[in-house]
Amino acid sequence: MFARPLAFTLLAAPALIAAAPVADELAQVQQHLAGVSSMTANFSQTDRNGRVLTGTMTLKRPGKIRFQYQKGVPQLIVADGRSLYFIDYQVRQVDRWPIGNSPLAVLLDPKRDITKYARLKPTGDPRVVSIEVHDPAHPEYGRITMIFQKNAGGPGGLTLQGWVALDSQNNRTTIRLSNQQLNANVSDGTFRWNDPRSQGPRNR
Repeated sequence: MFARPLAFTLLAAPALIAAAPVADELAQVQQHLAGVSSMTANFSQTDRNGRVLTGTMTLKRPGKIRFQYQKGVPQLIVADGRSLYFIDYQVRQVDRWPIGNSPLAVLLDPKRDITKYARLKPTGDPRVVSIEVHDPAHPEYGRITMIFQKNAGGPGGLTLQGWVALDSQNNRTTIRLSNQQLNANVSDGTFRWNDPRSQGPRNR
């Protein structure tokens, strides 16, 4: 999903009934993130070359996420609470990064105060909230632009529609979410994975 390590056009969010205006949309995003303990969704990923892949995403905070690609794509992205892994079963390669070094850290760490790193981006649509998050002290961690649809029924009055991630090499990937389901029970076993390296441990 990433054009390695992680590289995630702003999203055209579907039309929904607009929620009531809020005075501080950044605080609203913080409230939304704090109110999501888990999420499952379908995703569509577009990389810098225009290639589109689909699959399912499972999130469990803190620190766990899994991107299971469509059948026939021998890749997996998973975070197990400590590290984020990119697993390529075709070439039997595993790349690893500390979760905090990834643009996805903003999604995975419920204690992170995004107001220190985030800024609102204009969208031209009062129903859409967009924020860009990056740490100026660590540009190598990349940046992520998250897009939310105002939705009175969602945590903080928002629904996450997707994001665009840009890594330190300016590799960009866009993720669009659909069929989001929030705060259901998710087993920790969901974030186990088989290590393809011949000498590597199995069933991480």
